[in-house]
Amino acid sequence: MLEGLPPHRPTHVLRLDTDERSARAMTDLLGEMFDPTETAVAAFEDEDGKTWRLEAYFADSPDEQFVRDLIRPVIGPQADEAEFRTIAEQDWVRASLEGLKPVRAGRFLIHGAHDRDARRTNDLAIEIEAALAFGTGHHGTTLGCLQALVAERKRRRPRHVLDVGTGTGILAFAAARDLRQPVVAGDLDGEAVTTARENARLNGLGPWLKLYHAAGTRHRMAARPRHFDLVFANILAKPLRLLAPSLTAVVAGGGTLILSGLIERDVPGVLSAYRHQGFALVRRGTIEGWVHLVLRRGGAAPRAMATRAR
Repeated sequence: MLEGLPPHRPTHVLRLDTDERSARAMTDLLGEMFDPTETAVAAFEDEDGKTWRLEAYFADSPDEQFVRDLIRPVIGPQADEAEFRTIAEQDWVRASLEGLKPVRAGRFLIHGAHDRDARRTNDLAIEIEAALAFGTGHHGTTLGCLQALVAERKRRRPRHVLDVGTGTGILAFAAARDLRQPVVAGDLDGEAVTTARENARLNGLGPWLKLYHAAGTRHRMAARPRHFDLVFANILAKPLRLLAPSLTAVVAGGGTLILSGLIERDVPGVLSAYRHQGFALVRRGTIEGWVHLVLRRGGAAPRAMATRAR
């Protein structure tokens, strides 16, 4: 599980091995206490099936004693065992490479260059450079959206797709690779747009990606009322609530809106915001504590189908 957005150039890392309950509790705690745009906190299960590793990456040098005191109520004296160290850029690339394992969702395969041999004949494969890959495709937010795309494709073939908050571009790439048609994708972070453009070039999808740099749908390519019949927004709960009027405005009649970046406590508030815009919950799923929602424009909501995975 991951809290926060990965810092573009992390300089320091905290590592601590503990149990699952403590790792998850500290992920939530540190994720709430630090700026999510400058700190990424992740928890991973070790191969032994028992030990969990907490990793926190910081854009600037953290106050080590403050962090130890912050986590001490959760893990007690074990807080003193937390390892802080400075990381060089090549260490970050190596850490990304080690964490980038192939991930499947239906025919979609997200992989690094070192796992090209994992591709099968009929795969819709997307390759992500290790240095640009932290937190993409390998956590419940993106994976949940990919699974929702798989389900949507079984229902119909979307004609116009929009990915708001595209990050490294995985969701837009998946739609473009599957549909073989242009996909509009944007992000408020200019560096994210640059990264998505480079990843699109790497995957031979440059001609299919229409990228923009703007917040939400505040760009002429995205601000098209009732135009998109599939819209992704894998962001966080607060911006999703604030974007509800503008996001729903661009969804076509009968269109589908896929939201993620949510934990369980966020769901009621987000659903309420979108119900006020006339959207009903069709399906929801949970992966590693992260919830994704599939919504459609309509009156009374059909009975929502829930899926859950580790």
